[in-house]
Amino acid sequence: MKWMYVLFALLAGAMMPVQAGINLRLKGSLGDPIWAATASFAVGTLVLLVYAFATKAPVPALGMAASAPWWSWTGGVLGAFFVFAIIILAGKLGAATMMAWLLAGQFIAALILDHYGLISFNVHTISWQRIAGVFLLIVGATLINRY
Repeated sequence: MKWMYVLFALLAGAMMPVQAGINLRLKGSLGDPIWAATASFAVGTLVLLVYAFATKAPVPALGMAASAPWWSWTGGVLGAFFVFAIIILAGKLGAATMMAWLLAGQFIAALILDHYGLISFNVHTISWQRIAGVFLLIVGATLINRY
C-alpha cells in the first residue's frame, strides 16, 4: 500500500507548479499577489467546507480545538505565506526553477525537523546519505536555475 502514498505524493507534487501558474494568472486578473492568495484561500476554504458537510465529517468540539498547542494554529499562516511566495516566484523564476529551489528549501528544513523530531515528527537522524541527497537537490536546482 505504500506505493499508493508515493503516487499520491507525486500527484500532489505535480499540482504545485500547476497551482503556482493558476495563481499567477489570478494575480494578473486581480492585479495584486495578496488578493490572488486571498482568493485562492477563500476558494480552498469553501471547497473544504462543502466536502466536510457532504461527507458528514464530525465537527470538532470547542474543547478539542482549545487543546491544540498554540503553534499548531500557525499552519494557515505558513500556507498563506507559501501561496503568496509562489505567486511572486512563479512570475520571476518560472515553474522549474521555482520548484527546484522550493524543494531544496523543503528538504533542508525536513532534515532538521526529522533529526530533532520537531513539531510532531518522528526522529530520523541526519546521515551522510541524507545530506548527499539534499546536496544533489541543490546541485540540481543550481543546474535548472542556470540552464
